[in-house]
Formats: sequence, structure tokens, C-alpha cells
Amino acid sequence: MNKRQVSATRNIRANSDTIFDLLADPRKHSLIDGSGTVVASKTDAPERLSLGARFGMDMRMSLTYKVQNEVVEFEDGRLIAWRHGGGHRWRWQLEPVGEQETRVTETFDWSTAKIGVLFPLLGFPSRNKVAMEKSLERLANLLEH
Repeated sequence: MNKRQVSATRNIRANSDTIFDLLADPRKHSLIDGSGTVVASKTDAPERLSLGARFGMDMRMSLTYKVQNEVVEFEDGRLIAWRHGGGHRWRWQLEPVGEQETRVTETFDWSTAKIGVLFPLLGFPSRNKVAMEKSLERLANLLEH
């Protein structure tokens, strides 16, 4: 793993296609966001993401703001990653470990960020690790119950 990445992994009792369908629907991202910063997707967001798809999000981290994202990695059912104007990426990787269980890894990758050298100074990697663990918990709660 690149030293400018931090990840969280959890096995979830759901098949990878079901999980991927949820991740590929930007309208549902606020349901799984463990950071509390994703408020809602923009109304012009596609129903299902694909490589090159663009989607906006209303965000809140002390202040309200908007981000525009682009899907930059995509393998249907297995991998999806998007980045916004800052250049850093959020990546989800799915690995089936049985018919109804999937190893899900979320990664915050700031190796491509425009101001990546500042991220550790601002505490993002450690805060994002905690938020990703919460996102995985929320994802599991949505799909396992």
C-alpha cells in the first residue's frame, strides 16, 4: 500500500453485487457515510455510476460546501473510486469470500491530491480511518439487518 493511503476493511454478510449496487448509487452515499460530512447527492447525479461519470454532493464539515466528483476507477461489482477537484480519491474494493459474504475495503488515497503534503498535518488520514470504519459499520447495518 502507498504511504499516502489509509484503508479500513470489514467482511459484510451480503453478496458483492448487492453491495456494489449501493456504492454505485450516489443518491445513497449519505446513508453509508461514517464521517457525517455527506449531506446529499445533487439532483443531477446519475442513478448508477460508471467510469467517467460525474456527480455532485452537498457536504458539511463545519461549513456547508459542494463537491463535484468523477469516477476514475471502475470494475463492475468489484471496484469503484472517485475523486473531486482536490485530486484525492475514495476507493471501494469488494472481494467475495463466499456466496453471501464480501470483504469490503474503503481507501482514502491522497497520493494524487494537489495539496497531499498537508493532509497528514491536518489530521485527515487518522480522522478518515475512523470515519471509514464507521462507514463500513453503516454499510453492514444496512445490508445485514
